[in-house]
Amino acid sequence: MAAGNLTRVTGSEAPSPISPSFRLAYVPGVTPTKWVRIWNERLTDVPLTLVAAPPAEVFDVLREGGADAGFVRLPVDRTDLAAIPLYTETTVVVIPKDHVIAAVEEITADDLADELVLHPLDDTLDWEQPPGVPAKERPATTADAIELVAAGVGVLIVPQSLARLHHRKDLTYRTITGTPESRVALSWAQTDSGEPTELVEHFIGIVRGRTVNSTRGPALPKNTPDAKSAKKRADKPKQTPRKPAAKPKPGGGRAVAKSNRNSPKRGKPRR
Repeated sequence: MAAGNLTRVTGSEAPSPISPSFRLAYVPGVTPTKWVRIWNERLTDVPLTLVAAPPAEVFDVLREGGADAGFVRLPVDRTDLAAIPLYTETTVVVIPKDHVIAAVEEITADDLADELVLHPLDDTLDWEQPPGVPAKERPATTADAIELVAAGVGVLIVPQSLARLHHRKDLTYRTITGTPESRVALSWAQTDSGEPTELVEHFIGIVRGRTVNSTRGPALPKNTPDAKSAKKRADKPKQTPRKPAAKPKPGGGRAVAKSNRNSPKRGKPRR
């Protein structure tokens, strides 16, 4: 995988190091921008490449080494993949702007009993039985289902991130309860040791909000800006705190030594 240092030999040339890289897969609706930015700040010598993958294909991408880690939607087959659940998305129903449901902020699944509810083949929600009246044919993709909603054919239930991804001026969405929810996780292929690779462990730390000085993650690769600054902080000698200065007496005068407090007052010499 791309997590280690490799060498390549061509003809009689001496082996030369290949720079490490990190490939991050993600499914539609997930926005990895924040985590990518932190990675680029911390590991400037390790480029991160994004790999867009459909929900049904992202697991094979991880298994076959097409990405080192990926943002996926649960469930995950734990036989050969590891996963850390991250967050749960709000479920919404996508409708035309002039639909009667647009007048309210939230509905239940029972409110769709008389509606034709589209169920695309790439649906990310784990339904036992979708609500409403089922369509005669299932759209191939969520994007196709969105087009049908815009044409007034039916309504669509999706995670909120997908409603935002397929935003159209003539459509809106409302929160719906009593339906499955989509959970997003960070996943990667299991290794022989059972532990994630060093670069995957770094990305896990970023996603979990660990700081660069966290003791839970492995050491940063040498020569990265954060690794250098961390070393400087560790090598910097600790300063011994100075004793606080004596507090002045009330009135602003200087403190009088104890040995002089009981001494007799001096006056003019007698004649």
